[in-house]
Amino acid sequence: MAVAARCRCAADVAPVVLITGATDGLGRALAHDLAGRGCDVLVHGRDPDRLAATVEEIRAASGRDVGSYRADLAELAQVRDLADRVAADHPRLHVLVNNAGVGAEVPGGPERQESVDGHELRFAVNYLAGHPLTRRLLPALQEAGSSADGPARVVMVSSAGQTAIDFDDVMLRRGYSGWRAYTQSKLAQILDAFDLAEELDPRIITATALHPATYMPTKIVPSPISTLAEGVAATARLAVDPELAGVTGRYYNGVREAEPDPQARDRDARARLRALAEELCAPRS
Repeated sequence: MAVAARCRCAADVAPVVLITGATDGLGRALAHDLAGRGCDVLVHGRDPDRLAATVEEIRAASGRDVGSYRADLAELAQVRDLADRVAADHPRLHVLVNNAGVGAEVPGGPERQESVDGHELRFAVNYLAGHPLTRRLLPALQEAGSSADGPARVVMVSSAGQTAIDFDDVMLRRGYSGWRAYTQSKLAQILDAFDLAEELDPRIITATALHPATYMPTKIVPSPISTLAEGVAATARLAVDPELAGVTGRYYNGVREAEPDPQARDRDARARLRALAEELCAPRS
């Protein structure tokens, strides 16, 4: 497959790839994979010890330098700081993989939890964090995509589990369940990808979303079905496969294009979600 090729841009420049939630599971395996192909991988994590161990492991396996960035995505101030640090260090960012996420039942069990900013935790980490992170990194993505390297790419690691957003109770203060919170936040990521795709010139930046594989062996999955290798292959394909350069506004189930929940195609719903995100993510005075 074309996706197995090494990561190279124009003039043999290695693409710079930021992967959030890269100290465990899919993110960690994807970072290994892309570094092994010659990408300049930037690893994000929350725990400093896990972050350091991941960086050293990838360096030893790939022989490449690996960037590391620590931030807790449950706090929007840290999200903004993360974006600013990455942009300062890397004026050209070729790929952003929004992978970090909180599962239906872990950490902390299935009960409703809130982020540092007072937002429902799964919505905050899985969706809200990626919204300002992506938009604050757009100049770096545009710089990369405007060169001869081809379009920069934003990849949302979502899920086949999707629940339509209840705009009357987005924070799920009524009838809460961890699964409902998780699946609502994952659909929100797809709405965000489609919104970006309509906003941005696909010759400069593309945006796609995917369900990488079903129940991979990660810390948020109690009973695995698929392998990490399947999820890595599907995600890496959207991130670096030259055959998908310019492909935007699409959702994939593994390597096959699929249709998400109908709300993803609803422009009014996307506009409401965007307005809500901009309100909730605005820096507090």
